[in-house]
Amino acid sequence: MSTPHPAAAPAPAVAALSRRRWTRLMPVVFVTYSFAYLERSNFSVAAAGGMADDLHITGSVSALLGSLFFLGYFAFQIPGAIYAERRSVKKLIVWCLVLWGLLATAQGLIPDVRVLMVVRFLLGVSEAAVLPAMVIHITHWFTARERGRANTWLILGNPATVLWLTVVSGYLVEWVGWHGMFIAQGLPALIWAFVFHKCIDDHPRDAKWLTSEERTALEGALAAEQGRLPAGGSYLAAFRSRNVVLLSLQYFLWSLGVYGFVFWLPSIVRAGSEEGIGLTGLISALPYLFACAAMLYNSRASDRAGSRSRYVWPWLLLGAAGFYGSYLLGDAFWLSYPLLCIAAAGMYAPYGPYFATIPELLPQKLSAAAVGLINSFGALGGFAGSYLIGTLNDVTGSTAASFLTMAGCLVLAAALMFAVRAPRADAAPVPRPAPLTKDA
Repeated sequence: MSTPHPAAAPAPAVAALSRRRWTRLMPVVFVTYSFAYLERSNFSVAAAGGMADDLHITGSVSALLGSLFFLGYFAFQIPGAIYAERRSVKKLIVWCLVLWGLLATAQGLIPDVRVLMVVRFLLGVSEAAVLPAMVIHITHWFTARERGRANTWLILGNPATVLWLTVVSGYLVEWVGWHGMFIAQGLPALIWAFVFHKCIDDHPRDAKWLTSEERTALEGALAAEQGRLPAGGSYLAAFRSRNVVLLSLQYFLWSLGVYGFVFWLPSIVRAGSEEGIGLTGLISALPYLFACAAMLYNSRASDRAGSRSRYVWPWLLLGAAGFYGSYLLGDAFWLSYPLLCIAAAGMYAPYGPYFATIPELLPQKLSAAAVGLINSFGALGGFAGSYLIGTLNDVTGSTAASFLTMAGCLVLAAALMFAVRAPRADAAPVPRPAPLTKDA
C-alpha cells in the first residue's frame, strides 16, 4: 500500500503559517503525550525497584498489574475519539490530565494490591482518549504533507519520555523509594492541565493568535483536502472497512511487541547486566535514543516522498530482526544489547507515517472513530504484550521466548501493511505534495 496525500495545500499560505503553528502547538502536544506515557510506563521501574517485593507481588501478578492499564485504555478509545471530533479536544484532554494525575499519584499511596489493580484500570480509562484526540487535533491544524512530522512530534513523547524516565525514575527510586517516585511523577500532570487549557485551541478559527487571513487560509487548505477524499458514510461502515480492519489487526501485533519491550526492558536489563536499579535505568534508556533519531528521520522522509507504507513495513522488519538476533544470542546480554537498540529504532520509526495514513483513508468525521478503533486494538496488543512477555519471562526464567514472540509479531505486522489499499478518490488525480519549506 502506498497512500498518496490528499491535494496539497497552497504552498505560500501554509508556508506563512508553518513556524507559528509548529512553535505554538507542538511543544504542548509533545509534553502532554509525554506525561501520559510517563504515567503508564513508570510501573515497570517501580516493579524492578522494590514494589514487587514490598507488596509481595509475584511475577504473574506483576504482569497483570502492568497490563490492566490497557483494558481500561481499550474500553474508552472510540467514545473518546468521537467526543473529540464532535465536541472538543481541548476540554477532553484537560479533564483527562486532571484525572490521570490524581490516579498516577495514588499509585504511590496504596498498600493493597487489589486496590492498585483498580487504579491501574482507571488510569487506562483516563488516558484512553489522549492519542486519538491528539491525532484528530493534528488533522485540524496541519495539512497532509505535514502530518507525518506532526504525528512524530506527538508520538516522540513516547520514546523520549522513556529515555529520561528510565534514568530519572531509577535514581528517584534509590532516593525516595517507589512510593515517592509515583507521587513526584504524578502531580505535574495536574499543573499541566492549566497550561494545556491556556495554549490549545480546537480549530484555527478559534485561535486569537492567528490573523483573520491566516485562519481563513488554513481552514480553506484543510477543507480542500477533505474534498479529495471518498464520500463519507456511517461509523459502522468505517469500522467494517477493509483497511480499518487490517490496520487494527496490524496495530495489535505491532503494539504487542512495543509494550512487551517497554514494560519489561528494565527487568530484562537488570537481570542480564546484574547492575543496580539506578544504572539499570541508564542502560535501559539508550535504545530510546536510537528510537527518537529514527522517528525524526523517517517521518521527514515520508512527508518528502508523499508515501506512507514503504516508511512503515521495512522498519518493522528491522525491529523483528533485532529481536530475533537477541533470541539467537540467548543469555549473552551484552552481545544482544546492541540488537535491542536496533529493535527499538525499528519499532518506533514508523509511528509518524502510520498515524498520518489513517486520515488519508477516510473523511475527517469518520477517521476520528477509525483512529479510536485502531488504537483500541493497539491497547489490546499492549495488554497482551505486557502480560504475555512478563509471564514468559517469569515461567521460562529466560528472555529467549519473549524475544522470539516479539519478532514474530513484528513480521506479521509488516506483512499486513501490504494488504492495505489506498482509497479511490472521487475527484481528479491527486497532485504530488508541494516541496517542504524550511520552517516546517
